[in-house]
Amino acid sequence: MDLSPQAGNIWGDYARTIIVENGKVVEDIGLIENLEWKSGLQMEEKLHAELLRFATKETTFEKLYYHMNKLIVENGFVNLDFMDNLGHSIVKTKGDRVYIEKGNMTKLGDVKYFTFKPHVAFPDSKYGYKKENIYYFNENGLMEL
Repeated sequence: MDLSPQAGNIWGDYARTIIVENGKVVEDIGLIENLEWKSGLQMEEKLHAELLRFATKETTFEKLYYHMNKLIVENGFVNLDFMDNLGHSIVKTKGDRVYIEKGNMTKLGDVKYFTFKPHVAFPDSKYGYKKENIYYFNENGLMEL
């Protein structure tokens, strides 16, 4: 599920993979019975934790792109994003977005808010996994909105 809720000219960005087993939504990753699905969601959690550990205001969007894609591959996954990015800045006009992609030397601290939304899968699997949150920096470092 990938949502962009709006209230007037303010909008957000939110995506989640929702697991349904035996007719019920399984909210606790540890309780997922399908091992592939569990591994996919655990990878999403690992990537978001690594973002919080790794990113600083000085980290460029490109450096984050390469660091996270390396982690994705090292863990046996592939990046499924159709634009080959891992997120973007939150701005008023979509055309003003800057993306977590190769070649983007903008520093994370140069934008007010940005999304991190890796979309990953095991190679040749029919299942993909996505978790998107919005992040920003304050005096304590990188924070999740």
